[in-house]
Amino acid sequence: MLVIHRLDLREAGLLMDGARERSRKIGVPMCIAITDESGTLLAFERMDGGKVSSATIAQDKAYTAAAARKATHEYNRVCVPGNLAFGIHTEMGGRLSVVGGGLPVIMNGQVVGAIGISSGTPQQDMECAQAGIDYLMREQVTA
Repeated sequence: MLVIHRLDLREAGLLMDGARERSRKIGVPMCIAITDESGTLLAFERMDGGKVSSATIAQDKAYTAAAARKATHEYNRVCVPGNLAFGIHTEMGGRLSVVGGGLPVIMNGQVVGAIGISSGTPQQDMECAQAGIDYLMREQVTA
């Protein structure tokens, strides 16, 4: 029997809150997607001013981070011509993202979900995604 650990809606909301707070601080309205451990969408928000195209990108980043159990920027490093992983971004109908901004959420050594952010630069997206995770972890300790 498998025991599956996954984010609940309260935790998804905390991830959202942390990412949204950082987005406002840096002045870049983001699209924020939260998935469970399988990559299934739990929560999504397109902040006022978030790019329309970023809605799908954020969801794909979260999907990739959850399903692959690694950050999207890790794929970016190996998805270069001549490397054996080149072309992975075309798999699954192009759903696998190799753009920074998708991070798995890991608790007790297990991937329980993921966060995907899009609308800024990849570095800004990564910063906001990490801020969401940091906020969740701080709140989990105080709860």
